Amino acid sequence: MNANPPVFATFGCRLNAYETEAMREMSAAAGLGDAVVVNTCAVTAEAVRKARQEIRRLRRKHPTARLIVTGCAAQTEPATFAAMPEVDLVLGNSEKGRPETWAGLAGGLIGETEKVVVDDIMAVTETAGHLIDGFGTRSRAYVQVQNGCDHRCTFCIIPYGRGNSRSVPAGVVVDQIGRLVARGFNEVVLTGVDLTSWGADLPGQPKLGNLVRRILTLVPELPRLRISSIDSIEVDEDLMEAIATEARLMPHLHLSLQAGDDLILKRMKRRHLRDDAIRFCEEARRLRPGMTFGADIIAGFPTETDAMFENSLKLVEECGLTWLHVFPYSPREGTPAARMPQVRGEAIRDRAARLRAAGDRAAARHLASLVGTEAAVLMESPRMGRTETFAEVDFASDQPVGDIVRTRMAGVAEARLQAAAF
Repeated sequence: MNANPPVFATFGCRLNAYETEAMREMSAAAGLGDAVVVNTCAVTAEAVRKARQEIRRLRRKHPTARLIVTGCAAQTEPATFAAMPEVDLVLGNSEKGRPETWAGLAGGLIGETEKVVVDDIMAVTETAGHLIDGFGTRSRAYVQVQNGCDHRCTFCIIPYGRGNSRSVPAGVVVDQIGRLVARGFNEVVLTGVDLTSWGADLPGQPKLGNLVRRILTLVPELPRLRISSIDSIEVDEDLMEAIATEARLMPHLHLSLQAGDDLILKRMKRRHLRDDAIRFCEEARRLRPGMTFGADIIAGFPTETDAMFENSLKLVEECGLTWLHVFPYSPREGTPAARMPQVRGEAIRDRAARLRAAGDRAAARHLASLVGTEAAVLMESPRMGRTETFAEVDFASDQPVGDIVRTRMAGVAEARLQAAAF
């Protein structure tokens, strides 16, 4: 193996982080060295700007290494990165997941003459040929079960970076999770670009709830299963049943809501209305008291008026949201929303700040409500772990990383619960 393994930098979602670990394994197996790999995100213009900034920084730090740019932004705008003098090769999202790509890079067969190696992502029909057995800390592993998206929300460039939806067969997922549990992982998180579309391209078109039930049945020794971001309008009956009856399925869901105004939701080309979101949260909480919700919300989508924004702001209370991911809208070239009448930048920033403040207040209320209660905490570091509802907990003394520790919540400090002294 080469004495100087590649340096990796990752932007964006958990799926990107997962794929970076896969690239790390494939490049190591190929013996690739003296390289810097930047795995980019295309979700916002700011994400692309940060990637370009990091590329320049890494080139200064590694002046002689081969600098390779890949990921969603490389897929959607390869010319942007190919034009940078710091960049030696632009690699598409499909190409980055193939072992033969990394073997070709190590052997000098790829990237010596061409600067852009990016195929048509829409032609890709398979996913996860590069499956790795999770990544993360010793406590939590992330497992990719789906990639791509068949929907075309007007603000989103991601389908053009990821391609159409592809699912990992249930048997492959179950086997992988079994290996992770055997290695000592106490929590597994299912990840994907459009997780609730899992199974639509598989024989029989199973739903995500079917996958969840199969995992919990066939891997009984798995202590905790968590689902990453989902589209609530696509949640199936099996998943609702699992929420109600499966204690090992964590009572925390992150929802792709994006807005709380019906006209804005229609202009976004979302498939739900505000009442659908409220109804889902009410039903999930009825089935699983104590359920917490995170949510993605965009501030300042084109044509959004003050009154429309207030509807999004009110959704924090009406859905009982706890953990907010707020995105100030930024136009992505090639999307329909970029051609709509834009909201002033100052108004976007103000609305994003108001949403974040509402999220902070909601999180503070949730944490305060847990003081005096007991919780099972998965330790992520010697003195910090997370409850089943994803709240962070600080400990005054070291605990074994990866263990699930039951403790009482003694207070709150700096937006974290404080565990009672042992």
